[in-house]
Amino acid sequence: MRALLALVAVTAVWGVTFVQVKDAVGIYPILPFLAVRFGIASAVLAPAAPRVRGLGRRGAAGAALAGALLGAGYVLQTLGLERTSVSSAGFVTGMYVVLTPLIALVLFRLQVGSAAWLGVGLATAGLAMLAGIHGGSATGDLLVLAAAAVYSLQIVLMERYAPRYDPFAFTLVEMLVAFTGLALAAIPTAAVPRGWTVWGALVVTGVFASALGFLVQTWAQQRTSATRTALVFTLEPVWAALFGYTLAGDRLGVLGWGGCAVIMAGIVLAEPAAAATLVRLVRRPSPA
Repeated sequence: MRALLALVAVTAVWGVTFVQVKDAVGIYPILPFLAVRFGIASAVLAPAAPRVRGLGRRGAAGAALAGALLGAGYVLQTLGLERTSVSSAGFVTGMYVVLTPLIALVLFRLQVGSAAWLGVGLATAGLAMLAGIHGGSATGDLLVLAAAAVYSLQIVLMERYAPRYDPFAFTLVEMLVAFTGLALAAIPTAAVPRGWTVWGALVVTGVFASALGFLVQTWAQQRTSATRTALVFTLEPVWAALFGYTLAGDRLGVLGWGGCAVIMAGIVLAEPAAAATLVRLVRRPSPA
């Protein structure tokens, strides 16, 4: 129960950061923002550095790959969030649940059931509805969708590696790799963060959404089933919509909220298939 409640809290934090990040990147460059965010996360987790040696080559490689995917995913998501509404970005991000079985089909040739395909169809229809609303952006939504695909890869990787390694060490390497890649990419647009809007978003995203959020994810995935984890993660778009409405003033209209509802239906429908896929991936024998 503690693991599930912790995951619910993490999804709430991730939901509110959609609002904070959208405000921050409106006045501060995206790549430096993300680099500082993951730099803060790495600094918070730095006391775990002595544990990194215990990961071994395989664990360190898995954490590094997860970090690279995480950095790429956040670049795509933030570029999309800059162009579309908070609520739209939240629900499109939630489509990683729908995409997980499809990625497993492509990469691991795991069978995908009819419920997953129906979930894909519903989510795609909802995405098309969102693209037609005022204040929305087809380009922004597609960028966030690409981020969701990257996140689904990262979750598959986490489910395969998280139960085997120290969560502090694994998360530290993940954050360091994301920070390093983003810092290098941010050099041409580097700038000093200024103002509470930017620093408030950096502190919340760096400490709570990144360092503690992904540490809790790693810890919780060692203590609860893939089915429950995937189910709790479906709350993230709900939180994003709530905070988008109350804090960012999102007013999507009938078509927009209808699109969100259709995407959510697709997510809920595909969730059991996503969880089953994660379980089968974990049970696959590791390469020698």
